[in-house]
Amino acid sequence: MSLKDKLPGALGFGTAPLGNMFRAIPEEEAQATVHAAWDAGVRYFDTAPFYGSGLSEIRLGAALAQYNRDDYVLSSKVGRVILDEIEDTASRDLGEKSGVFEHGRPNKIVNDYSADATLRSIEDSLKRLQTDRLDIVWIHDIAQDFYGDQWLEYFNQARTGAFKVLTRLREEGVIKGWGLGVNKVEPCELTLDLTEAQPDGFLLAGRYTLLDHDRALQRLMESALAQNVEIVVGGPYSSGILAGGAHFEYQQASPAIINKVEQIKRIAAAHGVSIKAAALQFSLANPAVAAVIPGASRPERIAEDVAALNEVIPAAFWQALRDSKLISERAPLPIIGA
Repeated sequence: MSLKDKLPGALGFGTAPLGNMFRAIPEEEAQATVHAAWDAGVRYFDTAPFYGSGLSEIRLGAALAQYNRDDYVLSSKVGRVILDEIEDTASRDLGEKSGVFEHGRPNKIVNDYSADATLRSIEDSLKRLQTDRLDIVWIHDIAQDFYGDQWLEYFNQARTGAFKVLTRLREEGVIKGWGLGVNKVEPCELTLDLTEAQPDGFLLAGRYTLLDHDRALQRLMESALAQNVEIVVGGPYSSGILAGGAHFEYQQASPAIINKVEQIKRIAAAHGVSIKAAALQFSLANPAVAAVIPGASRPERIAEDVAALNEVIPAAFWQALRDSKLISERAPLPIIGA
């Protein structure tokens, strides 16, 4: 059974923003956003302990508590254990992502991908989410952007710990699937090369978008598809820059990125295309992609995502992007025969 068979549709909801990503979100706004997603037909929700030190899970669990658990698919992540101990959120060493959740809870975050920590992380997530099970578990951020030159050490800790635990839980029917939840292509490549690891998929954030897809095309997408390891695309708006925001890769966008976005916007305007629609449909056009999970922190954004998914985009728009060398010649496009 493929990952597509385990997911209830092409559009899910990435709940990192509910952990007070970039800003302090009022509780009622967070709850309204989850309910807006539900009302729009979204039935796949992804979260993680890391998002606001458990805040995203707590908020998501509170919102989903009123719905039948059998009616939706839920994924969270392992690799970080959240303690009762308090720390200064502004002083955390999060590699390239420092400051992203400085408005989240101040509970201390411990990086641990061992077998025991994996089981504890799942148990803690279930309590915060007010549920009895996770459908999919992603191993979170074993990559260069968080751990620099030490990333392989964390990867190997996960390989001997989390990989084995999650494989056993899948075999026992406790979870439906597992994989990596990362912002880099290399950990996914390495996992595919392992003989003992058989993940169901990867949650790849920011690496298969309109703005950044070359490396994934060259190094991952075809081999993942060949092994029936499908991709959930996280961060399809590249941290917000493709949805009217100012962030790319969780930081202020550089002049070069802003210039590229402006080029795409000009072509989109000339063809009457919304850039959100282009972003979502581009990611989903690759046959290795099972779903896309944009994040949102305001209810009205959900309706925009659903509309973007259903918008009709003329073939001439995609051709114009190719002609302008704004997208790869190798990228599958949502055009018959492209």
